[in-house]
Amino acid sequence: MKINDILLKELMIMDLHATTKEGVIDEMIAGLSTNGIINDVAVYKEGIMKRESQTSTGLGDGIAMPHAKNKAVIKPAVVFAKSTAGVDYASLDGQPAHLFFMIAAPEGANNVHLEVLASLSRLLINPDFTASLKKAQTPEEVQGLFAAAEAAREAKEQAEAAAKAAPVAATETKRPFVIAVTACPTGIAHTYMAEDSLKLMAEKMGVDIRVETNGSDGVKNALTADEIRRADGVIVAADKKVEMARFNGKHVLQRPVSDGINKAEELITKAMRQEAPILNVEGDTFAVSESDEKPSIIGRVYKDLMNGISHMLPFVVGGGILIAISFLFETSFGADSPLFISFMAIGGAAFSFLIPILAGYIAMSIADRPGLLPGMAGGYLAVQANAGFLGGLIAGFLAGYIMVYLKKAFKGLPRTLDGMKTILLYPVFGLLITGLLMYFLVGPVFSTINTAMITFLENLGTGNAVLLGAVLGGMMAIDMGGPFNKAAYAFSIGIFTDTGDGSLMAAVMAGGMIPPLAIGIATLIFKNKFTDIEQKSGLSNILLGLSFITEGAIPFAAADPMRVIGSSIVGSAIAGGLTQLWAVSIPAPHGGLFVITLANRPLMFLLALAIGTAVSALMLGLWKQDQTQKVAK
Repeated sequence: MKINDILLKELMIMDLHATTKEGVIDEMIAGLSTNGIINDVAVYKEGIMKRESQTSTGLGDGIAMPHAKNKAVIKPAVVFAKSTAGVDYASLDGQPAHLFFMIAAPEGANNVHLEVLASLSRLLINPDFTASLKKAQTPEEVQGLFAAAEAAREAKEQAEAAAKAAPVAATETKRPFVIAVTACPTGIAHTYMAEDSLKLMAEKMGVDIRVETNGSDGVKNALTADEIRRADGVIVAADKKVEMARFNGKHVLQRPVSDGINKAEELITKAMRQEAPILNVEGDTFAVSESDEKPSIIGRVYKDLMNGISHMLPFVVGGGILIAISFLFETSFGADSPLFISFMAIGGAAFSFLIPILAGYIAMSIADRPGLLPGMAGGYLAVQANAGFLGGLIAGFLAGYIMVYLKKAFKGLPRTLDGMKTILLYPVFGLLITGLLMYFLVGPVFSTINTAMITFLENLGTGNAVLLGAVLGGMMAIDMGGPFNKAAYAFSIGIFTDTGDGSLMAAVMAGGMIPPLAIGIATLIFKNKFTDIEQKSGLSNILLGLSFITEGAIPFAAADPMRVIGSSIVGSAIAGGLTQLWAVSIPAPHGGLFVITLANRPLMFLLALAIGTAVSALMLGLWKQDQTQKVAK
């Protein structure tokens, strides 16, 4: 399959009308929809905007490559579009974008399609080629340029293969040798552009390079043990996890995949001069010494905390909802009902793991696999001591950093004892030290704190309870799935797991449901304030809101953050406060509308939700700029 098989002439836009980033995306998506490439505009755009929220696909040098791989795509295709004036696409180099390639890949795209898309990405690294594209006037010219470039590339690859097979002259000077791994979250475009950028720069610099790609179709050009051994340095330009332990003892430079595209010379120079930190692997763990780009303390703590919470959430949701359903069975059939007893036992089994899982995976994020045992054991001791959710948090961080220091303490042992570290020394000493601190110090202290906090919350006056509910509800809308949202949700889960009181769960559930709900309602009422694509996305946002999936609002928030986030916070805070004013409690951690029947006062919850949604929708609709006026400007 050739590039021109998916770079279709009928999809090309030789003179874009759009003057904004979202306008470009909408105009290109419209072409995909009109030509039957996609069957759901809203779902496909959601995938595009989700990718943009990770990092802009404006690659620099006047090129943007928005892409998505999801169920809305019927068959693979690429939309080529050109803007003579240029569009501010929030590109990585801050310059306007002139050439746009929108890649649409089906959810089950086979390797052939992905290889073609990779070839397309590689060609765009060549500045002479992109300059020719900017001058092209017709779709036929564009296809002709790609056909010629593809043929030239194939000829070059054949020549390189022949040169590799030829014997090397004994007098030939040894050139520096660098190896690299490239990977991006979707594995469609950036992975291969980084690969080619590194290869082209290495050729200019007189450096030999081997690049392994971790794309959607798996690992390609996998690095061999001999290549890793011979390499002067290693570049890992990746935005997702790649296999690292194989690089033990090598100078490893870890950077985002975008640096592989835009900072190839810097990366190769550092790797070649061995200015990168050395990767130290011990058993099942690894750590890079003296990293050249250390994250902030807050960033590290947040990453570790989110690792614990993300692994805990399935237990919260699954166990919590089954426990909530068991209450319905108890009400209908009595406390002796087998349905009530079995559902309560199953849900309770999941709930009993919450704090050990939280603590274990926080510790594992800090110290890798050796942290899991002391972390989970510390979490269990927190439960036994009635130290609650806060005690579990402390147990996770305590166990993680104890293991970090133990690894440093045992570093000086003879190499013959390396095998004993993982199977004997780390488990025994990590568990013992963490256990003693939890049993004699952390458990008793945080048991007292936990009891005091619960007593305080139980004795809150109505005014204070309303204020707390408003704060938690508003936090759910600040970043719609980010740190503020997760902090509010985690706090409410902690109170829920410690007390069984679902009052604060009602506040955060209402706060989290309102952003997508309000956006959906606003698109129906204020149609002139939203584009056609946004209006079509309205219904899906309503469904996401009813399901308590706040992330449905992210594409709208990314396009217009001030108005969307501002109006969402106000409505969510109002709804969160009203749930506490009316003493609403929902004994379930998730589910949205589908668990409303479990609430003690379902009608009052729905009223609070309706008021908050109405406020946010009206505020957004009145605040947002009219699209017709926007176009006129």
